Amino acid sequence: MINNRVLDLIESQSLDFTLAIPTYNGGKLLPRLLEKLCSQTGVEDLKWEIIIVDNNSTDNTAAVIRHYQSNWQINCQLRYFLETKQGAAFARLRAVSEAKGELIGFLDDDNLPASDWIAQAVAFAKEYPYAGAFGGQIHGDFEIQPPENFARIQSFLAIRERGDKPNLYDPINLSLPPAAAIVIRRKIWRDRVPSRPFLTGKVPGKMVQGDDYEPLLYIHKAGWEIWYNPAMHTYHQIPHWRLKNYYLLSLARGCGLCICHLRLINAQNWQKPIIFLRIILGNLRRLLQHIIKYRRQLRNDAIALVEMEFYLSSMLSPFYFLKTLIWK
Repeated sequence: MINNRVLDLIESQSLDFTLAIPTYNGGKLLPRLLEKLCSQTGVEDLKWEIIIVDNNSTDNTAAVIRHYQSNWQINCQLRYFLETKQGAAFARLRAVSEAKGELIGFLDDDNLPASDWIAQAVAFAKEYPYAGAFGGQIHGDFEIQPPENFARIQSFLAIRERGDKPNLYDPINLSLPPAAAIVIRRKIWRDRVPSRPFLTGKVPGKMVQGDDYEPLLYIHKAGWEIWYNPAMHTYHQIPHWRLKNYYLLSLARGCGLCICHLRLINAQNWQKPIIFLRIILGNLRRLLQHIIKYRRQLRNDAIALVEMEFYLSSMLSPFYFLKTLIWK
């Protein structure tokens, strides 16, 4: 019979891959995602696990996971954790602290991976050893048809379609993959990403974004590359209400207000005043050019309005950054 000490030793050993799912009120979404994970191909020789990080859900998320745990039949462990600090950034930090996989793949509860998503992630990590993090293709799975020219703003909804060949992201210019479907190397995150994030992610009443980019900028600062892997496909479920003007405008506002902080992460102190001015003046120019270009369409063109909100919020982001520092 194996004693408890040996069991603890076995339990503490690293795995090949952890699939981490941060969730908030995902009781209705998680079953479909878990079914997709149960049918992953090419994982027969992998040691892997799935962990759910419940970020203070008020629905039946915990009961849903308990039900799946009691009926779990695939060759990987399904683990559940409650993270009481509100915000997706804290949920991801908890996932990294609990994960046993050398690679950690994140999926949002409304993302559905292709059947070979994990296998393609593991293969890419082996082929590109200098990739500290990488994301794949994220396609929109729309409940209703999006408006005309929606491709101009689809990145706000974590859609990424950068072609069929692997390519490098450009962190210096904040070109980065979203955390909705990303893979990171656990050791790099633990060594390089601070345990107290500045940007915590969307919480009720607050839509400020950037929490998924912040860790990637620290990883890049440490000398690691951030890649796009076109062989990893996921599908982002987008209900009709996420295409409403009020939601898209608040999303664009949240993406803009975090710009200053993100640009300061890798900056020297002497560079910060220059960055402040560049953000304000650069986005003022973009805003004016946008207004001139679409001046006759702004009342009726939802896409142009969302873009204008992003430029305006980006321009104001230095002031938001200073206000946040004062309140912290």
